Amino acid sequence: MDIKTKSKIVSVILVSLGGLIVLAFIIAMIFRFIIGPPADPTIDDDIERMSAVEVIQVNVLNSSGVSGLAAKTRDYLRSKGFDVVDIGNYHKETDSSFVIDRLGDMSSAKKVAEVMGIPDTLVFTEIDSSLFLRCTIVIGKNYNILIPYGQ
Repeated sequence: MDIKTKSKIVSVILVSLGGLIVLAFIIAMIFRFIIGPPADPTIDDDIERMSAVEVIQVNVLNSSGVSGLAAKTRDYLRSKGFDVVDIGNYHKETDSSFVIDRLGDMSSAKKVAEVMGIPDTLVFTEIDSSLFLRCTIVIGKNYNILIPYGQ
């Protein structure tokens, strides 16, 4: 084999390897962004638990004015491993969706916000331990930008 042939073979191999690497990155991006990031519904080890339950317990309140969104959110969160203990309506309609930390466990509230596609800036603390749950999700009129509704 002459040098020119060897050079072509090396070039083909390098281009093929580069193509495989690019393909692997594309597949990883598809899994990360289209299929969805892996949800972690468990309470962090350094957080005090209310009981032996290790799964984050939430309730979902619809404040969008669109019927059925709390139930759809409940089904989505349960498919991700979260324990949705209650659904209902919020006392008024809101433009933006948000998460309320109910026990001072901002870590769990942020996990819920992340799996919903709600930014950390819309996670608030309003302690109410009588609810026996970690956080409340309020679905606002901007529901269509959240992950369960097609983002």
